[in-house]
Amino acid sequence: MAHSGFSGSLTSPRFDLAVDMGHPFLNRTVDGFIKIGAVGACKVAAEETFDCLQRGDVSQHKVERALKKMCKEGAYWGTIAGVYVGMEYGIERIRGHRDWKNAMLGGAVTGALVSAASNSHRQNVVKNAITGGAIATAAEFLNYLT
Repeated sequence: MAHSGFSGSLTSPRFDLAVDMGHPFLNRTVDGFIKIGAVGACKVAAEETFDCLQRGDVSQHKVERALKKMCKEGAYWGTIAGVYVGMEYGIERIRGHRDWKNAMLGGAVTGALVSAASNSHRQNVVKNAITGGAIATAAEFLNYLT
């Protein structure tokens, strides 16, 4: 019995940015801020482009509003990523090991800090700490599999 199949590979373009702030902690934090901040800005750009195309009108006011929103979202997500990467690196240095536990603790601390900074209720801080730890741990395991 003859079998047929499809085989191929998909690779994404690589863009590496070297940031040298003089210390590995600062290097990783700024690198995380820039990379994830750019992702947040691109997300907003895609959403705003879709909205303009769907409505069929583009104005200078809408473009300016979209740029402001891109900067705001990029800075927000970049800051969260910078805090997470910094926390994970700090925990790695304190523990002396590089494993999934650093991601879990870094995600939990970041979730709690972001939630506390946004004046959430106490139960939301705990929920966001658990969520941050779970997401970071899952990302670490998925990164290990690939």
